[in-house]
Amino acid sequence: MTAQDETPPQDNPAAAEGEPDGFAVIEKLQAELAEAKDRALRAVAEMENYRRRADKEREDTAKYAITGFAREMLTVADNLRRALESQPADLPEGLKAFVSGVELTERELLAIFERAGIVKLSPEGQPFNHDLHQAIFEVEDAGKPAGTVVQVLQSGYTLKDRLLRPAMVGVSKGGVAHPSASGAASEAYGGSAGDPHNVDTKA
Repeated sequence: MTAQDETPPQDNPAAAEGEPDGFAVIEKLQAELAEAKDRALRAVAEMENYRRRADKEREDTAKYAITGFAREMLTVADNLRRALESQPADLPEGLKAFVSGVELTERELLAIFERAGIVKLSPEGQPFNHDLHQAIFEVEDAGKPAGTVVQVLQSGYTLKDRLLRPAMVGVSKGGVAHPSASGAASEAYGGSAGDPHNVDTKA
């Protein structure tokens, strides 16, 4: 046998034949597996977020489904209150039973409201709250802390944890600022202090 007939040993026969290195193949597969795993985890996270959003939307839809109907019913409550407040001081004896019936109707309506999660706001004497009240005018009243609700022109209502309608109120000024008031009334409607014509139209 001559030297030309001998085949020199190869460290990597596959590489000599042009095939990919085994370690390189393993590293490539591991990288592809890691990438696929990352994509799968992201897809699972996105599905979980979608499920949570869908559950929240369904919950809110059920929770606040009566919002439109509730707003319309507030007009009924307003009219009952106006009827009671407009009764004369010298009410004839024959109408007292009628007025009592109206009062009973109002109480029952408010009870139904509360069972549905609709709560009437009675902020008189409380500090003004931008989130719940709409300031219509200011009143000079040094006897009350500035920023105190002194008059309620129209009651406000909440539905569950949302504002259904803000209470339209008059707010005191001139006294020491109320420590709990969320800003002065003039800031609420952006007008000059004490100008009742500068009305806040924000709901």
